[in-house]
Amino acid sequence: MKEQSYILGTDEEELFRLGVQHQVWAEEAQQGWRNANFRPGQTILDLGCGPGYCTKELAFITGEEGGVIGVDKSKNYIAFLNKTAKQFHLNIEAIHANFDDLELKTSSLDGMYCRWALAWIPKPKEVLRKVVAALKPGAKMVIHEYYDWGVLQTEPQKENLTKAIKQALKSFKDSDSEIDIGRYLPKILSEIGMKIVGFRPMAKIATPNNGVWQWPKTFFQSYFPRLVSQNYLSTTEVQLALQELEELEKTDGASICTCLMVELIAEKI
Repeated sequence: MKEQSYILGTDEEELFRLGVQHQVWAEEAQQGWRNANFRPGQTILDLGCGPGYCTKELAFITGEEGGVIGVDKSKNYIAFLNKTAKQFHLNIEAIHANFDDLELKTSSLDGMYCRWALAWIPKPKEVLRKVVAALKPGAKMVIHEYYDWGVLQTEPQKENLTKAIKQALKSFKDSDSEIDIGRYLPKILSEIGMKIVGFRPMAKIATPNNGVWQWPKTFFQSYFPRLVSQNYLSTTEVQLALQELEELEKTDGASICTCLMVELIAEKI
């Protein structure tokens, strides 16, 4: 459970980037929770909670009579979440654990939320099976994951920036996890006793004049340099790609089509 096992680390810079990312996707998360009717008095699992930006909001929803269990493999993030829970007097149980080692009480959960966690683990079906056993009958999962990371592209296209984006995707595809897990989840969930009750595509196009731009921008700035040590890019190629990103941001009419996401809501049969 080393901190460097995260593809972007867990330092203060990444904490900020995750905050930017959450601001872009917070409305989608809240819409998913409403769609699943998460409400006061419930116990909700936030699987792969990270520093707990969603955990905090869920705890306000579940209220004093309910609570949220936040699970993450990063000690740094769990420590941050514990501070947040104490500061805002929220009913949050923060658990430091790998998903493979996670133990959940049978029929103890009213719901689960998971965002960008299943794409980074090699055996998502086994992890989800544990969660299903912990859900009460009728409880719902809300899952937000990539459906097609490869649609990420810029307009106008830039040679070095386009290459860096393609190499980033290749690094994901070469791993032992599935970056586009969202397209396979309906079948997986059906096989483990869940009924799909919601399927919502989520797409965003960023322009230099809207806040969405900061999401791909901060990801590129953080992840491209890491591709050097992985032998997907050279230092010069990273420098040229980030230079083109700066140029793109100053280009009239520029845009970035971000990764296609999907919301799956599943109910325990």
